[in-house]
Amino acid sequence: MGIFITDGGISIRLLGMVDLSREEMEVVRLKNLKGLSQEDGVTKMGTSQTTFQWIFSSAYFKTTEALVKGKAIRIEKNLLDY
Repeated sequence: MGIFITDGGISIRLLGMVDLSREEMEVVRLKNLKGLSQEDGVTKMGTSQTTFQWIFSSAYFKTTEALVKGKAIRIEKNLLDY
């Protein structure tokens, strides 16, 4: 079960959906909400810069697709407790 962000009142089955992984949400949170540099985000996540950038690019593509095409975004409930 998760939290769904949708264009109010439209069935998720009709909208289509994108899923963000735990890593994608964490990278977006660190980079965009916390304002960390890529270097600081890499240290916080314990990953390489290449992996961090790949995860960020994937999350950015998925959220852009959802916004432009009106798709729902599925987020695991526990990921919203930051």
